[in-house]
Amino acid sequence: MKQQIIENIKRLIKINPEETIEINPNYLEYFDEEELLDIQKQLEFKKENISKISNTYLDEIYQKTKKDEI
Repeated sequence: MKQQIIENIKRLIKINPEETIEINPNYLEYFDEEELLDIQKQLEFKKENISKISNTYLDEIYQKTKKDEI
């Protein structure tokens, strides 16, 4: 189970499907299964909401530049 969670985390970190993600195995052994599941859930949330987060950020920048022009 732990190994599957680690593989899911690697998949979620990837931006380019061609890239290989290597995580230090000693580092991963430090986490228990529950902590790894939490990391996985956080990555899933961020991946699902990245466009919303990006749009909000870009909108804020646009609003600031509009104020600077006035």
